[in-house]
Amino acid sequence: MKLFLSTDFEGTSGIVAWEQIIEGQPEYAQGRLLLTREVNAVITGAQEAGAREFVVNDAHHFMRNLHPQELAGEATLISGRHKPLYMMEGLDSSFAGVCFVSYHGSIGAERAVLCHTYSPAAIWEVRLNGQVVGEAGINALVAAHYGVPIILVSGDDVTVQETAIVAPAAEKIVVKHSLGRFAAAHLHPTRACELLRAGAQRAVERLAQGERLEPPSFKLPVQLEVTFLVADMAEMVCSLRGVERTGARTVCLSGDNLLNIYRQFVAVVVLARALADR
Repeated sequence: MKLFLSTDFEGTSGIVAWEQIIEGQPEYAQGRLLLTREVNAVITGAQEAGAREFVVNDAHHFMRNLHPQELAGEATLISGRHKPLYMMEGLDSSFAGVCFVSYHGSIGAERAVLCHTYSPAAIWEVRLNGQVVGEAGINALVAAHYGVPIILVSGDDVTVQETAIVAPAAEKIVVKHSLGRFAAAHLHPTRACELLRAGAQRAVERLAQGERLEPPSFKLPVQLEVTFLVADMAEMVCSLRGVERTGARTVCLSGDNLLNIYRQFVAVVVLARALADR
């Protein structure tokens, strides 16, 4: 059995500040250690239930937070920026399940720790078929395209609850409880890893026992609406084929091909972020 892990950073127990998760900051080394332990707990638990192959997509910021030699399970690591499928690079239909590890809530999520949606410098809100979604909801488009179920989600309590719309049957592991965007009550890292290990083991056991965990499902044609911080960003991304401007700061991507919608979204984010950087 082969599993795909998309790993963010903000949803790790002990993490409440950008200084803990951005390369070059003084607390980054400690944050990286906490994240690596949680990722390895998921891999170890899945191994104990029979999973044998793992692909880990390091999907946070510069996307080089995990070291290959530190990963359990002799996992393959996908790292580095500007991947064609961004947070979901490496996934295809050969995988038995997807794990979203250390994820965070959408920019609109109440109290979610370090909440944002792909780019806090560019995106105000994203709606998928009218529903506000975060990164888990958007990334679920790729899982749905390849027909792979999301079997585990970890992060704070608000984030885990938010992902239920795309992964209702996934094992949901809460490693901290949000008190605000920059505050949380954390499980001890050892306890958090114990829960992640047990959750991953349960998820794989369910698959091995023949329980049918359904891939995400979306009503077609899908409409993905992106609202930016400023109107200039919406104007810029309209140069991309298939992007329709529906408001001063809002554009819409629509169609039946979920992978194409996701690819368009990634292109939209890259362009809008370039403007924000200026």
